[in-house]
Amino acid sequence: MVNTEDFIKRLEELLEYYSLSASGFADKINVQRSSLSHLLSGRNKPSLDFILKITDEFPEVDLYWILNGKGTFPKSENKIIENTSSTPISKIENVDKKKLESNSDLFSQNIETDNTVVKNNLEEKFSNTQNFPQTKNSSNIERIVVFYKNGSFKEYLPE
Repeated sequence: MVNTEDFIKRLEELLEYYSLSASGFADKINVQRSSLSHLLSGRNKPSLDFILKITDEFPEVDLYWILNGKGTFPKSENKIIENTSSTPISKIENVDKKKLESNSDLFSQNIETDNTVVKNNLEEKFSNTQNFPQTKNSSNIERIVVFYKNGSFKEYLPE
């Protein structure tokens, strides 16, 4: 739940940071000036649309900071990347260390060889011509209806 008083303080901090008046800020995020006035006075609570307009117009505003004060404003450039995998990075297999050491960057690898390996693996696992076993369901298709985006449709009946 958003604490309205704290939200108003953060909103005022935004206005001061960008050197904008309330009406200028409202115009910038494309909301009614009266809406911003009602928010700043505490009469209304912020809507999700209002919050998203702020974060869209000012990308350095962190969503969590504007909502509940957690995080930093402006967004810090140094983000900590967490390893969400259960496998430690040092234990990852199938990495050719010699290949990594010999290439100074990722772009100097032989891309065609890598693409061929990927393509061959995909063809083996995901063929669209795979035959599926017949099910023991005795139901027959009555009809197939295809709906188009323009509102029309076409019906196919079995022969």
